[in-house]
Amino acid sequence: MGEQLFLFIQMEFAWALGPPDGRYLLRSQADAEPQHVVVLGTVGARRASGRGLPGRRRRRPASVAGSATATSEPATVPTARATVVDPVSVSAEHQAQAWLDDLDAERDAHAAVSVLNRLLHSHRIATADPYIHELSPAQAIVIRAGWGEGEQVAYGRWLHAQELPPISAGRGPAKRRRLIKDHTAALRPEERLAELLSTRGVPLLCEDLALRARLDLDQGRVALAAIELERAIAVALPEVRAEGRQDLVLRIAELEQLQSGVNVQALAAMPDGSGAADEEVVRHALERLEALLRARTATGFTVS
Repeated sequence: MGEQLFLFIQMEFAWALGPPDGRYLLRSQADAEPQHVVVLGTVGARRASGRGLPGRRRRRPASVAGSATATSEPATVPTARATVVDPVSVSAEHQAQAWLDDLDAERDAHAAVSVLNRLLHSHRIATADPYIHELSPAQAIVIRAGWGEGEQVAYGRWLHAQELPPISAGRGPAKRRRLIKDHTAALRPEERLAELLSTRGVPLLCEDLALRARLDLDQGRVALAAIELERAIAVALPEVRAEGRQDLVLRIAELEQLQSGVNVQALAAMPDGSGAADEEVVRHALERLEALLRARTATGFTVS
């Protein structure tokens, strides 16, 4: 009998993810074969500064236990290791190597994080803990891909693995980041942050609603995204109109034209709706709302 090798992508994060250490099977529907196996484990501690070498938590002498002393050393934090395993094995190492050679680091890291995020979202619902949150590959301390025998990968270990290059920070896969690449300067996040912290400006209600819709849409939760987008547009229109910005008149009119279609999708997403929400309709309307919000903070820039 040939080898049974299991392919995986593994990520480490400098905080506890939420679910207990263990193995989790993810299925597409009840009684179906598992699509993915996610193995969670805590493997030690790293310095809180990020991509540093693993550190060991120092014990304080009993005489100062419970006291707070100044120190230049950053606190150590637990390192959570998440291994996303393909449950369908390959029978030879050359097959595993061929998979690794064809790997697209960014695409496959995002795909693996989507699987992990499904687990984290389910854990948030199961525990009713709103502070459990999804992840981005850019937040990982390290990302590696490789293969191992069943018993190895079941504990987050491997026969062979290689570290993948860091994934750039961004709101999603490269395709959508390219849509906003030319407008990065227009967003001016540092200036906007300073404005908000100084209370010279206030966030619009629709901004947070739009971000929630974007997160759910990127994670495949189209029904939630449709309902959140319906609320986001309903709030955005009066909020932005009230500012009296003539340079946004055409964008506001565009959003008004899209609103009825989004309302239909939100109704379809409800339990008694006519069917599933149309992802393309939701995606297009959300992109136009995002474009409006970018233009709103883009004094002196043209955003399309």
